[in-house]
Formats: sequence, structure tokens, C-alpha cells
Amino acid sequence: MSLDTSVPTHVGLILDGNRRWARAQGMPTLEGHRKGYENLKTIAEAAFDRGVGYVSAFVFSTENWNRDKEEVDYLMNLLNWVVKNEVKDMHKKGVRVLWLGSRTHMNAGLVKDIEAAEKLTKDNTKGTLALCLNHGGHREIAEAVQRIVLAGEKPEDIDEKLIASYIDYPDLPPVDLIVRTSGEQRLSNFMLWRAAYSELIFRDEPWPDFTVESLDECLLEYSQRQRRFGG
Repeated sequence: MSLDTSVPTHVGLILDGNRRWARAQGMPTLEGHRKGYENLKTIAEAAFDRGVGYVSAFVFSTENWNRDKEEVDYLMNLLNWVVKNEVKDMHKKGVRVLWLGSRTHMNAGLVKDIEAAEKLTKDNTKGTLALCLNHGGHREIAEAVQRIVLAGEKPEDIDEKLIASYIDYPDLPPVDLIVRTSGEQRLSNFMLWRAAYSELIFRDEPWPDFTVESLDECLLEYSQRQRRFGG
């Protein structure tokens, strides 16, 4: 975790525009997702080098199941490859990997592999990469409430602090900065609990064209903002 308050502790990335980038390059749209992952690896490593402690990437939402089956299958296969192969490289570099999302509808083999990746990297301290896979802010809060009920908590004891202790990975801090690419200006159900006081930056370039220089521009803009937290 960075001690420099001008550097965000936790950066959230909404990786938008992979398919549009591929079409603009005259490539099959699915290739955009592969390029998008490659860029995520580059940007996450650069963020950690700059003092960011946590990077959360919106790689597959609970709503993405409604996409074309070929695309969903490609994304699942890509994620499976990442978890089986790329995590070893992340581990060597000291990166901790988390899976932030619902287990509902997920392939059992992929779930097992991701949990193994989490176990392998759990003690790493270079930075934490949270893969928001089958993630939705509403779903995360709903599942937290389910856990609260199952735990038998008293209604009068339920407050913001208690709910925060039941969401996915309670040790993952609030998101200081959310960056969305490809010109869209909405959160799309991303990290709703942790995004309450996030600074938002919307970029025009599609995600595969988001460079380390783009990241530096976002970090500079963040450092120039005055955060009030409602005060």
C-alpha cells in the first residue's frame, strides 16, 4: 500500500472497447479480448511500480452471460488459460491474485483453478490484482446480505461496517480511482459498494490502446483532485 496520498491505493479499471478496437484493426472481434488481457497485464504491473497497491479489473460481468455464446466461451477459455499459465509469471513477480465475483454459473474447473491461483499468490506483496469475474455490484451486496442472514446477525447490529465485513474480500479497500475506456461514462454495476467515493476518469481510447502514458495521465489528474468524502 502506498504511503503517498497523491497516489491512489486502489485503482479500478473498466476495460471497455476491446471488440471495437479489433473491428477498427480489421481483426476478428474476439482477438480484441486477447489483446485486452495482454494490456491489463502491462498496465497492472506499471500501476504497482508507481505505488498503487490494488488494481481491480472488470473482466466479465454478471450481465455478460447474455452475450453471444461463442464470445462467452472464448472469454472463459481465455480466462482459463490466464489462470493456468500467466498466474505463474505474476507469482514470480510478487503479485497477489484475487477473484472478485459470484461462483454462480461458473465452470467448476475454472473455479478450482482460480482458487488455486489465489492460494499460490496469497502471501505476495508487490500488489494485488483482483479479477472481477462474474462480478456485479448488486449481486455482491445481495450475497453479502445472504451471508449476514445465514450467520444469524441481529437486525439491529446491521450497519455499513457489518455489511462491509461480509462482502467479497473485506480486506480489499475502497476504490480511490475508477478509469473507464472507450468513451462510455457509466459504472455499469462495477464495485458499487467500494465505489461510493471513487474519483472517476473516462477516457476516449479503447482499452487495448490505453498505454502506460495514459495511466500516468490518469494518476496525475487524480493527484490534482481534492477529495472531500462528503465533507
